[in-house]
Amino acid sequence: MPEAANAKPPIGVFDSGVGGLSILKALRAELPHENFIYVADSGFAPYGERDQGFVLARARAITRHLLKSPDLAIQALVVACNTATAAAIQLLRQDHPELPIIGVEPALKPAMTLSHTGRIGVMATRGTLNSQKFKTLLAGLAGGPAQFICQPCDGLADAIERHDTEQTTALCTQYAQALGRFGAQPGDIDTLVLGCTHYPFARETLQALVGPAVQLLDNGAPVARQTRRMLASFAPESAPGQCLLFSTGDPELLHNAAQRWLGLDVMVQGLRI
Repeated sequence: MPEAANAKPPIGVFDSGVGGLSILKALRAELPHENFIYVADSGFAPYGERDQGFVLARARAITRHLLKSPDLAIQALVVACNTATAAAIQLLRQDHPELPIIGVEPALKPAMTLSHTGRIGVMATRGTLNSQKFKTLLAGLAGGPAQFICQPCDGLADAIERHDTEQTTALCTQYAQALGRFGAQPGDIDTLVLGCTHYPFARETLQALVGPAVQLLDNGAPVARQTRRMLASFAPESAPGQCLLFSTGDPELLHNAAQRWLGLDVMVQGLRI
């Protein structure tokens, strides 16, 4: 961080790749004077199609790195990945009880309050949908007024990660059709939950596919508000906060995504963890 910002420890944010930039964007809007460190674990992506033990090991390794590096030491951690949250957040909190750790989860409860037809689509990675955390969340809403139609979206996060617009459009089309009929009439899906932090970057494509009457929900803003609540103190309202970007994969991939989606043109540093 620049010297002027050194007095304030940064907030760590990590994802399997560039998808967590959707969360970072919301965090920077909510906490514009905080410093952030973003780690894209692109060298080990995608998490959504890995087993739970692998994802847990990566989450632990990244967290330890962010806590033990003297020049990085974080004040809080945002797990900006639905799959990693489901696989690892409880154990990360046990490992580091002194550290505020904020996770993400598909916005099922907000979707229930917004849906008029009671039919809600959920697009997520297979790892998220198969996780015990998601199954518990879904079971807790069973018997309510809403029906959730869940669709695993193999390959979609990876296509978005690579900025492969043709493949992204093809997969969005395939999975939207698999969910069923969208619209505002009885029996239609009128609310679509984007259950992976990559998917908001395909929002325009998805909205065009499902129609203007369908509400698309992601969890960036709620996660940012929760992070604000959990911080012990805030940076003084002076200069804007700074961002450091790291990648365990191709730095150019993260640099281009940050520039394209956040308007953030900073050098990405390679990272070996």
